[in-house]
Amino acid sequence: MSAGADIVSRSDERAKQLVALSSVGAAVLLTSLKIAVGIATGSLGILSEAAHSGLDLLAAIVTLFAVRVAGRPADWLHPYGYGKAENLGALSETVILLVTCAWIIYEAVRRLTGAVVEVDANFFAFGVMFASIAVDFGRSRALMRAAKRYDSQALQADALHFSTDIWSSCVVVAGLMVVRLAGVFDIPALERADAIAALGVAGIVVVVSLRLARAATSALLDVAPEGLAEKISETAAHVEGVREVRQARVRKSGAASFVDLTIAVSRRAHFEQAHAIAETVANAVRSAVPRSDVVVHVDPLTDLDETLSEMVLAAASSRGLHAHGLRLHNVGGLVSLELHVEVSAKLSLGEAHKLVTDFESAVKAEVPWLADVNSHIEPIEEARPAASEARDVETIRQKVRAVALSRKIDVHKIEVFLADDEWHLSLHFLVPPETSVVAAHRESERLEKSLREAIPDLGRIVLHAEPPGDQASD
Repeated sequence: MSAGADIVSRSDERAKQLVALSSVGAAVLLTSLKIAVGIATGSLGILSEAAHSGLDLLAAIVTLFAVRVAGRPADWLHPYGYGKAENLGALSETVILLVTCAWIIYEAVRRLTGAVVEVDANFFAFGVMFASIAVDFGRSRALMRAAKRYDSQALQADALHFSTDIWSSCVVVAGLMVVRLAGVFDIPALERADAIAALGVAGIVVVVSLRLARAATSALLDVAPEGLAEKISETAAHVEGVREVRQARVRKSGAASFVDLTIAVSRRAHFEQAHAIAETVANAVRSAVPRSDVVVHVDPLTDLDETLSEMVLAAASSRGLHAHGLRLHNVGGLVSLELHVEVSAKLSLGEAHKLVTDFESAVKAEVPWLADVNSHIEPIEEARPAASEARDVETIRQKVRAVALSRKIDVHKIEVFLADDEWHLSLHFLVPPETSVVAAHRESERLEKSLREAIPDLGRIVLHAEPPGDQASD
C-alpha cells in the first residue's frame, strides 16, 4: 500500500505554498492601506476592516506555515505524515478572528452608547474599500480553486477569509455612504451607521469563524467526512470477488484520506487470489478517493455450496492443522464424522489435544447436522533429506522393485522425477478385479508405508491400483 508521504506529490505541495505566500502579500497590502485610511478618516468601519485584514495577514502567515509543515514527508515519529498541521492551522485562524471580533464589537458598542468620533467619509475612504473588494475577490477565487484542487482545509480557510472580507467591505461602504448622507442632509443620527456597519462586519466574521472551527475540529477529532465511508463501501462492493464489505473507516489528515477496509472473500480462494482481490479493491478506492492511503484486511467467508470436505479442510488449515481420511457414519439416524488430524511432532499430547478439540468444536459449529466429530491425532512427518542426498533414478527403481517383490505385488510404469529439490515417485500395481475399493486402498497405504521405510528421502508418492489388463510396462 502507498505510504502517507506519497499521497500528495511534491509539485502539489510547492503549488499550495506559492498560493499561500501570495495570500500573505495581498493581506500585507490591504492591511497597510486600511490602517492608513482608517486613521486618516476616523472610520471605525475601516479600522475594523483593517483589524480584520491584519488578522487575515496573521492567518495567512499561519496558513503558509501550516501548509509547509503539512508538506513534510512521513517519518518514524509521524507515520501518517504531517497533514493535521493544516487542520490545526485552520483552527488557529478561527481563534484569532474571534478575538478580533470581540474587540470590534466592544468598540462599536462604545461608540453607539456615547463615545463621539468624527468620521470623514471622503474619496480615500471609499477608494481603499473598493480596492479591497477587488483584491479580495481575486484572491478568494484563486484560493478556493487551489483549496478544491489540492483538498486543503488551510487554503479553504484563507479563501473564506477573503470572501468574508468582500461582504464585510460592502457593509463598511454602505456605512460610509450613510455617514456621507448624514452630512449632506444634516441628520446626526445617521453618523452612527459606521459603528453599526462594524457590528455587521463582526457578525459575518463570527459566523464564518465558527463554521471553520467546526470543520477543523472535526478533522482533528477524526470525524469521517459525510458520505465518504458509504462511497468507499459501495466502491469496494462492486469489485469482483468481494462477497461482503464488513467495515469501512476513513479519516482526514490535511489533504490526505486514510482508509481502513475489511472485506470478506470466499475462503476457497488461495492466498494469491485473496491478495489480488485486496489490491484491486485498494486501487478502486484510490481512484474514487484521490490522495488516499488504503489498507485492506481480508476475512474468509464460508460459501453456501461448500462441501463437507471443504469445510473441514478449511477449519483445519485456519488452525495450522492437516486433515485427511474423512469418513461419515450413520448410526440410528445420527451422523458422525471420523478423520485423521496431523499436528506438529514437537507438541505434547496435551497441546495437540487442545488444538484438535478446538478444531472439532469449530467443525460441529459449521456443520450442525453432525452429531459428533472424532479425530485420530497423528504427527506430521519430519522434513526429509534433500534430494542431493538421494540415490540416482535407477537406484530408486531397484529399491521400488525390491519392496514390491517382498510384498508379492506386481508393479509397473515406475516413474521417478526430481521437483522442488525432492525425488517423487509414481507407479501402477495390480490387484485382482474382484477386490473391493476399500481393500485396494488399504493395500495402497501399506505399499506406500513400505516404500517410505525403504526410501526415506522420497517426496510425493502416487500409487495407482488397477486390475490385470492392458497395463503398460516399464
